[in-house]
Amino acid sequence: MWTRECDLDAEPLPIPSRIASNEEFIPPEQTPQQKEYEARLTTIAEDASKKQGLSRRDFLRTGSGLAAAMLALNQVFGNCYDVRADEVGNQDAFRERWPKEQFVFDVQTHHVDVTRRWYDETEEGRRVAAFLRLFRPLAGNVQRSMEALNRAHYVKEVFGDSDTVMAIISGVPTREWNRNPLPPDQMAATRDYVNGLANSTRVLSHGLLRPNLGKNELEEMERQVKNLRISAWKCYTGAELGETAWFLDDEKIAYPFWERTQKLGIRNVCVHKGLPLGLFNEKACTPNDVERAARDFPNINFIIYHSGYRGTGGVARGTGDRVNDPENKDPQEIPWISEILRILRRNPKITNVYFELGSTFQQLSASNPVRCLHMLGQMIQVAGSDHILWGTDSIWGGSPQSQITRMRRLVMTDELMERYKYPRLTDEIKNRILGLNAARLFGIDATAQRHAIQSDRLTQLREQYQRDPFPSNRQFGWVWTEDGNEPTVPVGG
Repeated sequence: MWTRECDLDAEPLPIPSRIASNEEFIPPEQTPQQKEYEARLTTIAEDASKKQGLSRRDFLRTGSGLAAAMLALNQVFGNCYDVRADEVGNQDAFRERWPKEQFVFDVQTHHVDVTRRWYDETEEGRRVAAFLRLFRPLAGNVQRSMEALNRAHYVKEVFGDSDTVMAIISGVPTREWNRNPLPPDQMAATRDYVNGLANSTRVLSHGLLRPNLGKNELEEMERQVKNLRISAWKCYTGAELGETAWFLDDEKIAYPFWERTQKLGIRNVCVHKGLPLGLFNEKACTPNDVERAARDFPNINFIIYHSGYRGTGGVARGTGDRVNDPENKDPQEIPWISEILRILRRNPKITNVYFELGSTFQQLSASNPVRCLHMLGQMIQVAGSDHILWGTDSIWGGSPQSQITRMRRLVMTDELMERYKYPRLTDEIKNRILGLNAARLFGIDATAQRHAIQSDRLTQLREQYQRDPFPSNRQFGWVWTEDGNEPTVPVGG
């Protein structure tokens, strides 16, 4: 059956042992390797927590708890993470290896606007509120659950509980803005709020683009660019907001918008691909339309969100049939990321397609680090390490800190380098992925920005908070359990 991960976890793990859905896909069953990891981590944490005079739950919330999780994953999958046994037993040993002044730029973050009365005064709004409550089911209270996804929690979980220094606020598509959890005007308002709080540039804002609504959307484009000062488009080709879904290479529907995008001076188009299950049209979530659009508009950067990853397990839309779990296939073949890699191999002159890691890295680095290494190795081989952008899909699933640490500690194994000629994951490559690539694409001087951030107001607030932090390992979303039948699963964007 399906249940909420945060209801299931009596002791939230620093690295999850189940894939939880962000409501854009149906989560797969827990694998034998994930079960083994969970059991090994429990054993390690039981011993280490006693030696440190902590409860096991409190231990798992510490840096040493995160080190224990990586050590347990290594015991199951091989030495995929750079972690030492002394970091499990000594909190200072873990802290000593923390990178200093790294520029972490998260290009996919979310929260919800909870101020509008639409949630309370309309039936549709109440349904959306009940749906959003599934992410943070606090004390059975819808209002408190919604507030846990608000702007204040966004600031705490992204900038207080993690080493993120810059972020892009993103949204989801709807036909009408007054029926949207975070419409473009509110996305821009969050940007201005955080930047005003920090007294420096910490957040950029997406605009939301919906070409399948017709030519009136061209005027909405101009409004968002000129009035809201958006930095990039976020689009969902699979969202059937008009009569049908749409495709990036449709000359009648999409191309007028790419032409207008260029005239408006926007260079970056962030498009949801992959994770098709739910309200999305699956065909339109495939990356098959990327090739021609990228070739025809070389001055636009097409940033493929989720890297086009189809996800593991689930039910194919409209069929009711279980999809084979790709974890059981050749780890080199990663649907549909491999399709994008094939596009780039046969079109070496296409240099304006980028991979964004939101949700995909979270899933693979926890559920199968070797598969994650195959993914990154192939991306670097084919597209280059300068074509991978860091995103976490937070705060849907909680703070991004665990993901940041995993990327910092991930190690390309000797076996994979020898057999597949993958490059070593050097600090230089990781720095590019974690932030420098995004800084380049979005016109941010990382050196100047890092200097400004060191003394801004948000840094001061974070330093005060870190004296007595209260982070949570909780993972939110739906996971698969084995004690019942499969009920109807709420889905969405």
